[in-house]
Amino acid sequence: MLYSRSMGRIIAIDYGRKRTGIAATDILQMIANGVATVPSGEVVRYLSDYVSQEPVDLFVVGLPKQMNNEPSENMKYVEAFVTHLKRTIPSIPVTYYDERFTSVLAHKAMLEGGLKKKKRQDKGLVDEISAVIILQAYLESKKYQL
Repeated sequence: MLYSRSMGRIIAIDYGRKRTGIAATDILQMIANGVATVPSGEVVRYLSDYVSQEPVDLFVVGLPKQMNNEPSENMKYVEAFVTHLKRTIPSIPVTYYDERFTSVLAHKAMLEGGLKKKKRQDKGLVDEISAVIILQAYLESKKYQL
């Protein structure tokens, strides 16, 4: 980066109809960490509060696609959420990132991490880990671009 302003975090959002997982990078934008799982109706307010306390450079929203690359039925909800987010926090750009397999990968990570069955059934934790996976994949994809 050529300018001296300190970098803000990148926030990943795994938007669901009931719950939304949120992850954020460190200030160097290198590491993705789970932040919270929030009821979907409260996400924009939560993010507004977050950006009032932390510098944020970008929102990365999980793009729900089916295996054939067509948008999934959840896409209309995600688009409505993004419209509301952009209207409420217009200063921070929003990009989409393919979220296929994130729930599967989240369950796999929980299993390999040795979490007990009861914890693995915590859908909020799955949503938060899914957001971390989306963010980590987004960061990896940017690492190899010039």
